[in-house]
Amino acid sequence: MNQELITVLVLLAAAILMFAFNRPRPDVVALMMLLLLPLTGVIDIGEAIAGFSNSNIVLIGAMFVVGEALARTGVAKRVGDWLADKGGRHGWLLTLLIMLAVGLLGAFMSSTGVVAIFIPVVLRIAARTGIDPAKFLLPMAYAALVSGTLTLVATSPNLIINYELMRGGVEGFNFFTFTPFGLPILAVTILYMLVARQWLSPSQTGEPAGRPQPGMMDWIERYDLAQREYRVRVLPGSPLLGGTLGDLDLPTRVGVRVLLIERWAGTRRRVLARTPETWLEAGDILLLDVDSERADAKDLIDEFKVEKLPRSRQYFLDKADDVGLMEVMIPEESPFAGLTVAEAMEALSTELTVVGLRRGRKPHPPRGLREELLHVGDTLLLAGPWKPLRKLQKGGHDLIVLNLPKEFDEVLPKAHKAPQAVLILILTVTLMATGLLPNVHAALLGAFLMGAFGCIKIDQAYRAIQWRSLIMIVGMMPFALALERTDGVALAAEGLVQLLGDANPRIILAALFSLTVISGLFIVNTANAVLLIPIALAVAQHLGASPYPFAMIVALGASITFMTPISPINIMVQNKGNYSFADFVRVGFPLTLIVGTLSVFLVAWLLPLY
Repeated sequence: MNQELITVLVLLAAAILMFAFNRPRPDVVALMMLLLLPLTGVIDIGEAIAGFSNSNIVLIGAMFVVGEALARTGVAKRVGDWLADKGGRHGWLLTLLIMLAVGLLGAFMSSTGVVAIFIPVVLRIAARTGIDPAKFLLPMAYAALVSGTLTLVATSPNLIINYELMRGGVEGFNFFTFTPFGLPILAVTILYMLVARQWLSPSQTGEPAGRPQPGMMDWIERYDLAQREYRVRVLPGSPLLGGTLGDLDLPTRVGVRVLLIERWAGTRRRVLARTPETWLEAGDILLLDVDSERADAKDLIDEFKVEKLPRSRQYFLDKADDVGLMEVMIPEESPFAGLTVAEAMEALSTELTVVGLRRGRKPHPPRGLREELLHVGDTLLLAGPWKPLRKLQKGGHDLIVLNLPKEFDEVLPKAHKAPQAVLILILTVTLMATGLLPNVHAALLGAFLMGAFGCIKIDQAYRAIQWRSLIMIVGMMPFALALERTDGVALAAEGLVQLLGDANPRIILAALFSLTVISGLFIVNTANAVLLIPIALAVAQHLGASPYPFAMIVALGASITFMTPISPINIMVQNKGNYSFADFVRVGFPLTLIVGTLSVFLVAWLLPLY
């Protein structure tokens, strides 16, 4: 062992220790190594920073943009809401659907992003069904981890390993090379978690208790709004078709106010904000807030020839993507002080409705608000489309925004662009899978089209790129070259082969998988792949075997981080599910053994060793 190799190994050990203790954060560690490795004389600074021009780094960045566009257009959230409806109250069925959705979506977008989108979906499902969220969150996280085994672009380690293959002079994997391995692994993981979810019980060390952010249902109950909800469909020949909403003056005539209008054009639904200039059409569905004590549904139906539709008794909570609530306070010197609620609504916005009033702690009764005189310090509950609510949130001196519902952060500003986003994703995947364009070219084209079609704004695209992750990858990549030049890779490969002697190649594959999983207990999966793929390829060369099985087994092992919360995905669900470290070991260890055995079998079967 030469002095240069010892120096490189000392730096590598220091990096692993800092990764394990997360001090400093991983991207800073990678930058430190990027600066220190050229000082050893093994590589120069040009070679150290060469990763910034690596096509795989560009590919990863472009896929971050594509994934963010899918999130902003609500593709993932709609899938989540759909499966929540299909799963009903059956815990096993909901677990199955959640894991399938997360696993398949994670094959095409950032698995971390998928988990971030699905956490609120899962929490809503848990609240609705009364099932402990711990029964869903860890299965969801494991499905996200396994999604990295489904396609080439599903996770960064796959791309790093693919790059090392091509750097070694052989053809890389194609887009769906991973799929025959990933689908059985996902299936086995789902089946296992359908049983293992019963072992999950939340620990007593979750997130610190604090004042929870209110949800719209909290306000619906607090202000007793459920009885104020009406939904009607405008029939042909209705007197409502004879003028604008301003001319009809429904608040004065019958004590109801239109919150929103649903209009269908073929199979496409349009949501229209209420304005005095709006003309109604036959077939329109009106979401009505009934404030007046004298308002009577039968009179409304008879006088205006409308069809009464079933009420949800949740005050349009099922329309939360379109209709929102917000609490505001009347400050001193506000022009609204001294006005009646009806006068304030006219001055406030043509699209917003005051549906609740609180003076001190006690809410006003749900009816008869319009004639109530407003005082400084009163709290108003506003209802209406999210767009004017967002505009009000941006500031002003007339009203102070007190509370936003937790649904506010889940509303998708680009939801109407979902069809375009799906078509762009299909185009991107098709170009990659068929080889019509190089992967990086197809990903860049997909990211560009997402911006060109308005699925994501340019500034949002830049923010979507996880620069810390890219810096960490670039900073760790020079280690592979440094270890190769100092014969460290060759020594490690020879040591592994000598240790196993003339063992069956499947035993060597199992050893590489185990080494990758054990290393993944302490360092993140991308750095893990960077460090182990040179050893795996060197072992293949030493045995005179094909490099593909050895590269694939490292790729699969890098995604199987079930036993530790060090993975960002596991960290995200650990607090939400109140999991202890023992939960990860108790559930993750058997699953790691099962998936490891399956992986070795599949790799040896599907990829020829010689």
